[in-house]
Amino acid sequence: MATVTEDIDHRPGPVPFMEAFLYWLKLGFISFGGPAGQISMMHQELVEKRRWISEHRFLHALNYTMVLPGPEAQQLATYIGWLMHGVWGGIAAGVLFVIPSLFILIALTWIYLVYGDVPVVEGILYGIKPAVTAIVVFAAYRIGSRALKNNVLRGMAVLAFLAIFALDVPFPYIVLMAGLIGYAGSHYRPELFRAGGHHAESDKSYGPALIDDDTPVPDHAKLKWVRLFAIALTGLAIWVIVMVMLTLAYGWEGTLTRMGWFFTKAALVTFGGAYAVLPYVYQGGVEDYLWLNGTQMIDGLALGETTPGPLIMIVAFVGFVGGWTKEIFGPEMLALAGAAGAGIATLFTFLPSFMFILLGGPAVEATRHDVKFTAPLTGITAAVVGVILNLAVFFAYHVLWPEGLDGPFEGFSLLIGAAAFIALFRYKVGVVTVIGACAVIGLAYSLY
Repeated sequence: MATVTEDIDHRPGPVPFMEAFLYWLKLGFISFGGPAGQISMMHQELVEKRRWISEHRFLHALNYTMVLPGPEAQQLATYIGWLMHGVWGGIAAGVLFVIPSLFILIALTWIYLVYGDVPVVEGILYGIKPAVTAIVVFAAYRIGSRALKNNVLRGMAVLAFLAIFALDVPFPYIVLMAGLIGYAGSHYRPELFRAGGHHAESDKSYGPALIDDDTPVPDHAKLKWVRLFAIALTGLAIWVIVMVMLTLAYGWEGTLTRMGWFFTKAALVTFGGAYAVLPYVYQGGVEDYLWLNGTQMIDGLALGETTPGPLIMIVAFVGFVGGWTKEIFGPEMLALAGAAGAGIATLFTFLPSFMFILLGGPAVEATRHDVKFTAPLTGITAAVVGVILNLAVFFAYHVLWPEGLDGPFEGFSLLIGAAAFIALFRYKVGVVTVIGACAVIGLAYSLY
């Protein structure tokens, strides 16, 4: 016991870059459970066990990533990696959080497109689709219960739902209006916009941490304009060079070029997590560019839920199916076309996330948040709840009436979806477990 106590009281020594690299690589393969599960996993490992960072500093970083568009868990990993080992540490943490998921999704999407009509695969998907609908409904409830703390925010959620459901208002406009309302509210009724978007500070302590509450900001994390300019120029250069190459090779109307531009915009409006950006990806990928259909979108979300990494990696599925469908390299090279689409979608979705962390991190380390900074997020999060509910309605329609309202009603799908929601809500069953159980039920029902 004395040894354990001594270890707990002792501050961990410096962490070699390779040790951190191996941890981030491991995390990329085991980060199931969506953002909540991934953040919890990092907290348990980095704060409680390894004590690389203190509870307070961890939550301070998390609060910043909650304000940003993009996948908060991946950005949190990038932030901590950057805080520990500078720019290359942040890049390593962020890239390794994504890469395993990208390759797994490429393989699964190829199997889905080649063998999706096989009865066994159809049966599995029959059970998974209502489970995915239940997961989206539960996500709306989970976010809403945290974010909608007063009638103003609830009203914004209702208006957002009506705007996208009844008026077909594009998702970016909803985000913009909600952010403006939140900003105005921070001046006139700030007390109404303090809810949502932040994790409460904690008094828990797990012993001295390598990056503790009183640890000075390392030199690489200090605000230096020359360094920020160099990082911004590098990120912009990567974006411009790739876009110019795609435009020269395929033209502005080319599928890969369109994907680069579309997923850049998607990366900038993903406030509220992956579920919030799904309607935007649906509007673009299904309705505008015809890269995939509604049923494939649901199937893609199911694959995304069952693989490690951020859920927003569904963009890789959309990119793969889009490249395959459009036969961008000809009918003999569909797999390569799909892989190219997945790669482009991933690059342009995550590049802004790295820029947000590497450029904004020094300011976050130097300052504390205030309501004028967080109120727009509160308004956006409220609107996101309504947007996610619209997504749930869309999924439910396609699952329960797969052939349209004139076709048969899938009563058994309704039972699967209801059971999945109860498992998530009442019994706190994990997402992967729910999807696996529903897949087995769907397969048994289809074979029977």
